[in-house]
Amino acid sequence: MSFAHESAYVDEGAQLGEGTKVWHFSHVMGGAKIGAGCSIGQNVFVANKVTIGDGVKIQNNVSVYEGVVLEDYVFCGPSMVFTNVRTPRSAFPRNTSDDYHETRVCHGASIGANATIVCGVKVGAWAFVAAGAVVTKDVPPYALMAGVPARRIGWACQCGEILKGEDLTCAECSRSYIQAGAGLELSSQPA
Repeated sequence: MSFAHESAYVDEGAQLGEGTKVWHFSHVMGGAKIGAGCSIGQNVFVANKVTIGDGVKIQNNVSVYEGVVLEDYVFCGPSMVFTNVRTPRSAFPRNTSDDYHETRVCHGASIGANATIVCGVKVGAWAFVAAGAVVTKDVPPYALMAGVPARRIGWACQCGEILKGEDLTCAECSRSYIQAGAGLELSSQPA
């Protein structure tokens, strides 16, 4: 069973998975699909046609606009921002689904507080976007991104620790990684 605080609005037709919680002053529109075990923080907006996977945590003051896809176990920090139109103009509204660009945040990725994800990018699996970063281009899996515009400053483990050294083995959990294209992939994990 899902839960919505009495001050939240969950429009008819919205799908909330088992164990999902929608907190104070949030609004989930009717066409949204939210998976199981999610936490939708205070003052969060989830638009029509948004898909959110299982185990996602969206902190306070985040708007998840149409065109955004959050895969399983994504973390969205407080007041981070998604956009969905590349060339917004008040005099020339973009208000149909054809005007919105897909932004995908892949499995396990984390986005820090006050970061901005510009529409049309893909944030790779287990990537870590630092607080305040502005992501304007695709992010490789496991990349640690920071700055304006965001650039890769290192690699992050699935457990969230920063990978140090050339061997790409996490000092905290002993997971090991290898280069795979522009990103990393898991090569071994603890027994």
